[in-house]
This record gives sequence, C-alpha cells and structure tokens, in this order.
Amino acid sequence: MKTSRLIPLALGIFLMPGAAAYAAERLNADPFEFDPANTKLVQSTWLPGIGCPTDARVYDGTSTTPYTDPACPTGDLRDRQNEGLLLVKTGPTTNVASAGVVLRNVKGITLTELGYDIRKPVVSTDPRGSHCGAGAPRFNVTTEDGKMFFIGCNSPPANGQTPGNGWLRLRWGGAGLAGFNTQTGVLTPLAGLTVKKISIVFDEGQDAGPDNFGAAVLDNIDVSGNLVGQGPIEPGIESRGDGEHGDNDD
Repeated sequence: MKTSRLIPLALGIFLMPGAAAYAAERLNADPFEFDPANTKLVQSTWLPGIGCPTDARVYDGTSTTPYTDPACPTGDLRDRQNEGLLLVKTGPTTNVASAGVVLRNVKGITLTELGYDIRKPVVSTDPRGSHCGAGAPRFNVTTEDGKMFFIGCNSPPANGQTPGNGWLRLRWGGAGLAGFNTQTGVLTPLAGLTVKKISIVFDEGQDAGPDNFGAAVLDNIDVSGNLVGQGPIEPGIESRGDGEHGDNDD
C-alpha cells in the first residue's frame, strides 16, 4: 500500500519541473486597475465573445460556416472562447487612475515586434470604435539595462496596419519598432533590445478625442511574434474554454 501511494507522488515530482518550464514559455496578460482614490472609474478584464475571431463559426439559422476576421488570420491557439481584453477609463483623463495588463514571462525576450489587435475600423486614426490615442492604450517597455520606453496607439503610429471587419491589427516592427524614452523624450529604435518588463496601460478618459469613448477592446497582444489572446490560466491548463491539458499547440 505504501509503495503504491509513493509512485504517483514520485511521478508528480519528476513531472513538475517540465510543467513549470512549459508554463514559463507562455505569455500571460494579467489585468490590473490602478485606482488609489478608489474612484471606481477604471476596469480591465478579459471577456469571452468580444475578441477578434480566428477560426470561429457563424450560424445563419440553418448551418454554421467558418469565420475569421481578415484583421486576425492568426491568434492565440489557447483561446477557445474568443476572449478580448476590455480596458475602460470613465470620466476625465486627469483622474489619477488607469487600467491595463502586465505581460508575464517576457523577461529575456529580444524585441522584433510589438502589437495588438484593436476593435476599430479602417485605420488607427479613425474616430470610430475603440479609443486609440497618443498615450493609450500604450506599451510601457523596460529594457534589460533599466531604460523605459512607451509606444502609444498613435504615437508613434504602427507601421503595420491590417484592417478587417471592424478590427485593426497594429504591429510595430523593423524600423518602425521605436519608443519614446521616458527620461529624454527621444524616439529610440527598440528592435534587438532585450526586455525586462512590459505592460499595457490605458489612462485616457472620455475627454480624450477624437472618439471621446474612454474604452478599448484589444486582442492578440504580440511580443516578438508570441501572441496572448486570453486571460490568465493555471499552469499546465491549455485553455479555460474546454479544460484540455498538455502542449498540443506546439
């Protein structure tokens, strides 16, 4: 009896390092709200059904057919519920509060591109759809040497913009991968630099034009070709949608 009980325990001990190493390779995007005065005017959350559809299905009342938005021909293979990231700041920009996500498991990645899909038509400057301002939603990037940079949705504008059916894939890559140094304000090339930390911050409210919307829906956050398009999941669980385990996506 004692031996039979020890065997599963021993197997678990041997398997744990592999599972931990596998989890460490996966990007996660953990939502946060910074609201020191408890204003209750910011929100960050992943929700099913609001993401950019990749390999989805639509129903005409009789049968279903495949559907992929042209803006997102590729997506996070773990996402079985078409999750999207909702970022909201209600009220004025001057309110000291923000929403966003912290990207986990990015330390040591060499930057080749950054981006996300945003629920917005045609181009990043279109006043319709999600807010896409000079400062939000923005990447905050800390490099290995401790320097900090930001890339706003429209500052600098993404050099890769792929429109779809109400979605827009934004990618900063190659010579267009550049961020403003937070100390000097100088636009600096980021391609080839090594990452220490990355977050996405949304801190522009309803007074920020041209949309005056104060909200954005994002999906497929991209760090050097690695996509995250769903909320945090437990290590070793491939999708919150169907509970599958393993590494069948590789």
